[in-house]
Amino acid sequence: MITPELVAIDVRPGAAMESQSGLAMLRPRIWGAFANSTGAKIAAIVIHPTSNFMGHYLIGPLANRGVATLGLNTRYLGNDAVLLLEQAIQDLGAGVQWLRQRGFERVLLIGNSGGGALVSLYQAQAEKLTIDATPAGDAIDLEPGDLPPANAIALNAAHLGRSRLMDAWIDPAVIDENDPLSSDPALDMFNPDNGPAYSSDFMTRYRAAQKARNARIETWARAKLRQIRAKPDGARDMAFIIHRTLADPRCLDPALDPNDRTPRTTVWGAPHQQNYAANSVGRYTSLTGYLSQWSQSSRGDGPTNLARTSVPVLLLEHTADSSVFPADNDEWASAAIGRIERHTLRGGNHYLAGQPQLISEAADRIAAFAQRL
Repeated sequence: MITPELVAIDVRPGAAMESQSGLAMLRPRIWGAFANSTGAKIAAIVIHPTSNFMGHYLIGPLANRGVATLGLNTRYLGNDAVLLLEQAIQDLGAGVQWLRQRGFERVLLIGNSGGGALVSLYQAQAEKLTIDATPAGDAIDLEPGDLPPANAIALNAAHLGRSRLMDAWIDPAVIDENDPLSSDPALDMFNPDNGPAYSSDFMTRYRAAQKARNARIETWARAKLRQIRAKPDGARDMAFIIHRTLADPRCLDPALDPNDRTPRTTVWGAPHQQNYAANSVGRYTSLTGYLSQWSQSSRGDGPTNLARTSVPVLLLEHTADSSVFPADNDEWASAAIGRIERHTLRGGNHYLAGQPQLISEAADRIAAFAQRL
């Protein structure tokens, strides 16, 4: 058994007030857990924009299979309210640099869950840097040296990206953005008159209304940003709440994009409860954070970025996932035609919770892929 060591990596300062810790602002650091394997020449990074991956289930199994593995956190650990994807890839780059400096010849980026879109954005920019500002128009100090390219990408139960999640999960029935209980019954997926099962006509109207609501929020956010920044002593950003952000009809209707998932649930619990919960996807955000992550102007679309890369790709699909669906995996596969290996973990839930045999299978697949690089 290999015991991971604590890793601290210094990174360059980012946006003002991205942390409430003065120490973190003056000397920003990211933290990780690193499990090395004797004689290993290849290393992997498993990362997520905000989740703590220092205890990720793949760290030990991959190290035991000869792949040194770093479970890395970004500076936005546990706080995506002000998260800038453009800054988060700089953190990932610091992790890649850390591994290169320790002599690892090949580096594999593992994008699990929300990390899939992050590693795709990173590699696309590492191969051709185009970003010089955030979607809010704020300059980002990125240099090619900040983003050393990796050698391959592994996607494991990977979401398509935060903006894609918002378009697919936001509740279009909300009438008043300031009233979380306001609802249009004709667009309410929890109204039994609408289903489940949901008709194709309802789904067409529902999906269009979801995108329209997200677009309205973006229009408001941009106008509010112009308003506060127009004042000589105004703030550069403002916090706000997006109510009801977990309303994907696929969670209630197993006939939509079918797989082996358990109906009437999400990865966090009952859909209706999570939709109205105090803490849910994108619930607390800021104008700049929303534009970077959740808006339709976000650069974080996973398949779009993956298509801009040139490296080999491994795609692991969890067939009982109630959060990443077959159509999502098809999009990933289409983005890397000719350089992708695709495998299924039969019966795998999103987190492989309580499924040690599938964790072993995932580790076997990733390690075999890594050793062929």
